[in-house]
Amino acid sequence: MQSYWMQSDGENAKIDLREIDIPKPGPSQILIKVHAAGLNRGEFILGHGLHKQGSVKQIGMEAAGEVVDCGDKVSEFKLGDRVMGRCPGAFAQFALIPEREAMHIPTSLSWEQAAAIPLTSLVVFDMLVVQGQLKADEWVLIPGVTSGVGVTALVMAKVLGARVIGTSGSQSKIDKLKPLGLDMGICTRSPNFYDAVMQATDGKGIDLVINTVGGSVFAECIRVMAFQGRLATVGYVDGVLKAEMDIEALHAKRLKLFGVSNKLRSPEQRAEAVPAFKKQILPQIAQGKCLPMIYKVYSFNQLIEAKAMMDSSEHLGKIVLAVL
Repeated sequence: MQSYWMQSDGENAKIDLREIDIPKPGPSQILIKVHAAGLNRGEFILGHGLHKQGSVKQIGMEAAGEVVDCGDKVSEFKLGDRVMGRCPGAFAQFALIPEREAMHIPTSLSWEQAAAIPLTSLVVFDMLVVQGQLKADEWVLIPGVTSGVGVTALVMAKVLGARVIGTSGSQSKIDKLKPLGLDMGICTRSPNFYDAVMQATDGKGIDLVINTVGGSVFAECIRVMAFQGRLATVGYVDGVLKAEMDIEALHAKRLKLFGVSNKLRSPEQRAEAVPAFKKQILPQIAQGKCLPMIYKVYSFNQLIEAKAMMDSSEHLGKIVLAVL
């Protein structure tokens, strides 16, 4: 089978397509014929630590496909099932998914839609529900709302009954998110959104901040937080890894700050929230209420072009690789 690999020297990365054997499923794994795989910015950013210096590994982190083989301990899936899930080596013609990560694809979803869900939606579920404890009518702020994670956070927060403010450097992208329920869009790439946010929330501030941008907006995010507000840090596409902390605000407002990363978690820890996601969010997806926004679908031999589009930040929502 064909599979994409990436080699890193710590500063640069080289991606190439290789011919390797089709993997065999372990006792609790399923083997799928991949029909589509979603791109995620973090897997290509060397600073995120997913690729060690001098390492070479298969790439791709989420896929959708048809079950073609199962381990002898697999009980919930059978040959021919349409499944999606987080999995290593997703940019390939075949991939292994641990049964605990696999989800049946709702009949209403295409392969491309399904491939855009597993990683991003589970990360957002962690931010909003597991750690964020989001409640109906609370205010959510998403700096960088037009990213794949940002758009998913917007639609899931609206399904959960929240009110959402987002920032982006593109007014045209903000306008395209209004039909998805964006309550207010602020066109800016700078940390200067305090006045607009406080006016929109009648001086209350934000209950849950989803920081997809990084350190350049961190201080402003702290500034706009409400009493007992929560802040999730999920990425740093700005490359700014240090920021000042207003300890007085942290103390007085009883703020909670948390990170959202699977880098140091065990496979068991990563899968802990999957059952709750299946119960709480997957039915909403099946009803068309929490669908991913797909910007563009590239063919399997166009991964380099797909990555270039993602790196340009011109896209709105998810980019998907079709593997037919």
